[in-house]
Amino acid sequence: MTGKELVLSAIERKRVERIPWVPFCGVHAGLLIEKNATEYLQSSDNIVAGLKKAVELYRPDGIPVVFDLQIEAEILGCELNWSDDNPPAVISHPVSEGKIALDDLKVPEATDGRIPIVVDATKRLRGEFPDLALYGLITGPFTLALHLLGTDIFMGMFDNPDEIKKTLDFCADVGKKMSEIFVEAGCDIIAVVDPMTSQIGPDQFKEFCSDPAIAVFDAIREYGAKGSFFVCGHAQNNIEVMCDCHCDNISIDENIPLDYVKDICQKKGVSFGGNIQLTTVMLLGTPDDNKVNALECMETGGFEGFILAPGCDMPYATPPENVSAIADVVHDEYQQQVARELAQKGKEEVCLLDMSEYGATDKIIIDVITLDSEACAPCQYMVEAVKAVAPEFGDLVEWREHKIKNPDSISLMSSLFVRNIPTICIDGQIKFVSRIPPREELVAAIQERVREKMALKIKCHHGKIILLGAPGAEDYKTLKENIEMALKEIGATSSIEFLEVNDEDAIQSYGIFNTPAVVTEKRLVKSAGKVVEKNIVKEWIKSLY
Repeated sequence: MTGKELVLSAIERKRVERIPWVPFCGVHAGLLIEKNATEYLQSSDNIVAGLKKAVELYRPDGIPVVFDLQIEAEILGCELNWSDDNPPAVISHPVSEGKIALDDLKVPEATDGRIPIVVDATKRLRGEFPDLALYGLITGPFTLALHLLGTDIFMGMFDNPDEIKKTLDFCADVGKKMSEIFVEAGCDIIAVVDPMTSQIGPDQFKEFCSDPAIAVFDAIREYGAKGSFFVCGHAQNNIEVMCDCHCDNISIDENIPLDYVKDICQKKGVSFGGNIQLTTVMLLGTPDDNKVNALECMETGGFEGFILAPGCDMPYATPPENVSAIADVVHDEYQQQVARELAQKGKEEVCLLDMSEYGATDKIIIDVITLDSEACAPCQYMVEAVKAVAPEFGDLVEWREHKIKNPDSISLMSSLFVRNIPTICIDGQIKFVSRIPPREELVAAIQERVREKMALKIKCHHGKIILLGAPGAEDYKTLKENIEMALKEIGATSSIEFLEVNDEDAIQSYGIFNTPAVVTEKRLVKSAGKVVEKNIVKEWIKSLY
């Protein structure tokens, strides 16, 4: 069978002689011809040259022509921020910003924006590789609606659901037209890429996303192509409702267990694909790591209704030798046996950090664990949510993005016990997992941590003010009144303990012989729940002199 026949047979849930392999090369194909992401995506010549090189090196059965979820958004008025090593990112939301009304938006035509670049590349690749399954990727209705509305879409689902549904219907019309254009150009499969659906649950999915998605997939079938539903992030609870959207295939990333997807899809009569790990394996791993991970996916997926693929579009800097190693396992049974032997040796453990005192500083530390906010839509909008709220707390809040394309970020992710991305942690505590929090909810979570920190600070920095002398003396009474009034005026009556010492022997034990006198004491917790080194204890003792 040809590669195209293998892919189409797998999508139709027929048993195949070899598991088909579809690398989502994306802008990584630009690396293969020494072009950056911007140069690559703005030239059909570069796209064709990059994918020809990918076909040569990676021996795929199918391949996406372009992996760029901003093509439609750009045409509809969203501003883009271009990058050297990622697809462009949407940085404006024209409908929510009042730049254009929804009713004034027009469904794109084949001559608009960068569509002609993709169409030209598709036609040329179709002629060059007749036996290769070509994927045309379109932006899913919910993700496109979010590009137009920004994170306002989430509150709108509660406050103005009819308007959100109207927006989604328009985005479905865009998806149908894009599908028609790409099928006419020569694509065999249309992938509806809708990563932002990972931010909602199955009930909201059914209410807002099912009908638009069904409309798109029904249209794809009418055009004579197959339809695949791409999702990334923690969308496990939505797999079943996605299967009900008339798609032929579902493709997922490493956030969702492949065996779970297999069970749901087989019951629903839908094929499935995925989910080679993008960063820890493809980007940062060795060729042997890639062989082992690919084999694990193949053995889970099986020979019926499964397509081996990365979890999403491959990072630009993915080492080509890693992808070639996957191809070796796909095409060579001996390499599969090698991978089984390698798996027996186990994997190198990630170095974990000591997080026992993480978040102990006066600042509130917000860590956003992402794949890359410039390349992953859910990551982008989660980072934007934090970036918008943090200034309200001034210098009290410090936030950081940790892209797990970096080994240090993987170490932090593992140390925080984060399992899904994107995730927001506040002072080392996981707060929002694969869900973009509404502004009010994020503010409330930060405020709660501020209160906790203040209470802890008061507890750990307990102080006393001690009045010594004869209680009947006028100067003693006046000083006592002054102390009590001062405590009230600075709001310290609950945090500072006020004591009186009137016994003469007790007074002299303080080294005081003239009264009235005032002594202050401050208790500072230096350690709790762990054994500290002797040299550290010495420093504490020195500070008492």
